[in-house]
Amino acid sequence: MCFVPRAILVWHSRPRLCELFWFVSGHVFSPREARTEPGFINSQLQILLTIRVHYKLFMKILLRLLLLTFLVSSFIPAFAAERVQCGSVKSRFMTGSVGYCAMLPPSYDTQTAKKFPVLYFLHGLGGDQSFLVSTGGWQIIEDMWEQKKLGEFVIITPEADTSFYINSKDGRVHYDDFFIRDFIPQMEKKFRLTGTRAGRAIGGVSMGGYGALRFAFKYPQMFASVAGHMPALLEQLPNGAGNAGFNAFFGSAFGRPVDEAFWKANTPFVYARSKNLAGLKIYADCGASDDYGFDAGTRQLDKLLTQRHVPHIINIYPGQHDWQFVAQHLPAALQFQAKALGLK
Repeated sequence: MCFVPRAILVWHSRPRLCELFWFVSGHVFSPREARTEPGFINSQLQILLTIRVHYKLFMKILLRLLLLTFLVSSFIPAFAAERVQCGSVKSRFMTGSVGYCAMLPPSYDTQTAKKFPVLYFLHGLGGDQSFLVSTGGWQIIEDMWEQKKLGEFVIITPEADTSFYINSKDGRVHYDDFFIRDFIPQMEKKFRLTGTRAGRAIGGVSMGGYGALRFAFKYPQMFASVAGHMPALLEQLPNGAGNAGFNAFFGSAFGRPVDEAFWKANTPFVYARSKNLAGLKIYADCGASDDYGFDAGTRQLDKLLTQRHVPHIINIYPGQHDWQFVAQHLPAALQFQAKALGLK
């Protein structure tokens, strides 16, 4: 006697027929055994079912099952959840291609007629377009989408090297022009984005927080909201910064050695003082023990916006200048952005 898990197909010597045997307690009997086994009807098997299936009919069913399996597997991507798509763009304002990574929300591939809001999320020094994935930020966002704690919008991070997202003093890098005049229009053609101020937000970390606040304050007509984590805010550089290895850390965007007047002329404070920020939703946070003293600049921005009666949310939390601080406060900032974009 043999044991099988659920049911078996036994091919007869007659090639066009097969028998399907059902069993109880793992015992399998042939029809002939079923007829000769004493007390078979009242035995533990209770049921013995023999089905004879015509070979052609069986093959049709089998082929249909195989076809169904193929079709189901073919449609799996259509039901896939969120995904990351990376690429690069060229621009008349940049000497080479600029990379980017776009995080597409769960329904992007299934609701093909729908247009989505977008958050441009800018990386910090030492990062690149993939930093949200490499740091674990993507997992935080993915979990929030899956748990329905965050409305759906596209998140795009462009590569920026050490540009500080400005047009450099030496004129070699025109990142401000690139981002506003080329990158955003190209992304809104490539992806299904709403392409309106109401559907466009910007945010970032450290250098990216500086860039996000600067873009939002300089071009408030383009963005519904801005959020900066640990933004690299120093309205005035420390005395002697030009001779204290500043370029080794901050790059050459502000000159080499750093031109302190050029730094001051490009900070977000310039536009926070002069631009009409009506309707722009503003959020920023920084650690009270920020390693670079950016908490002082963040407090200064809070004071300036308060003096101008510009609504904003700026928080100083315990913490330093690291990813742990960002990870702790990223969910709140994302929900702030989602609400500004008209989502949950």
